[in-house]
Amino acid sequence: MTASQGTSLDPATTTPDPSTTKPDPTTTPDPDTTDPSGDDTTTTTGGPVETGTVRFVAIGDTGEGNEAQYMVAESIVNLCARKGCDFAMMLGDNFYDSGVDGVDDPQWQEKFELPYIDFTFPIYVVLGNHDYGGNGIGVDFNMSKSDYQVEYTALSELWTMPDKYYSFKEQHAEFWGLDTNQIMTDPINGDAGPQQSWLTAGLAGSTATWKIAFGHHPYISNGDHGNAGAYENLEGIPLPFVTGENVKEFMEDTVCGKVDVYICGHDHNIQWLEPKCGTEFIVSGAGSKSEGLPGQNPAYFGMPETEGFIWIELKDNSFTGTFHDKTGAELYSKTIMK
Repeated sequence: MTASQGTSLDPATTTPDPSTTKPDPTTTPDPDTTDPSGDDTTTTTGGPVETGTVRFVAIGDTGEGNEAQYMVAESIVNLCARKGCDFAMMLGDNFYDSGVDGVDDPQWQEKFELPYIDFTFPIYVVLGNHDYGGNGIGVDFNMSKSDYQVEYTALSELWTMPDKYYSFKEQHAEFWGLDTNQIMTDPINGDAGPQQSWLTAGLAGSTATWKIAFGHHPYISNGDHGNAGAYENLEGIPLPFVTGENVKEFMEDTVCGKVDVYICGHDHNIQWLEPKCGTEFIVSGAGSKSEGLPGQNPAYFGMPETEGFIWIELKDNSFTGTFHDKTGAELYSKTIMK
């Protein structure tokens, strides 16, 4: 598998036995008890809708091996036992501070296998800037750091990263895992053009009811990193690598209006931004640490200084996202319709 080609996973070979992972229909949550915000439902227009039910969690910036990471993991296990989960998404910065040094690096146990030992479903993983090394710069003299995370897929029952960017299908939904660090640092970590062409073709050919992309870097965010094109409040500095200008252009050209929902991390908090450019934007980067929310983008929800995650249910033409803190307490829930 090569990063320039991307990979499309066959659900028949990558999804565990449904008898052990598919939720019991009787565990479907009562909408009257799962939305503390009241009637928070948004309806969008769309074409014919394929039906199905898919449930998953999304966590980002997990790679500390600290108490908060373990608490979030335990709360996910408990929630999934009650509500059901088909898989998890891991949104990058999987290993602080500079990725792993091989497939036998002890960090695999300390920061992945042990925290998630009780997970019974696959974890679909994408790369973050820290995974490329350089203490978060996203560029390292060891250009193989990101490759190790792809290679580890063959050695783990949970970890699933068949390529640096890839897609998979689950019932009436299709998912695209992006390598946003390659996009951000283009051309240092390779040309992002093939990734853009791959995503454009995949979206154009998809008949899925729900088209969802996930990656590390945000397009818009109220966290410390901020919006693409102005990361770190450096909008006036002509350094596309630093400001995320490449990410901004990629999102506007390829994701906006073509993907229903984009889920990311990078900022260490949980947010559901108001839709922009025809796409919903969710940040779930509090898998092991948390920070503030100094930004001013319009948002339905944001919680600073709180580790946690989002649980998502795609049921026919509805998308319900529910944020939980590291203890499992529900913080906010919203449903959008097609």
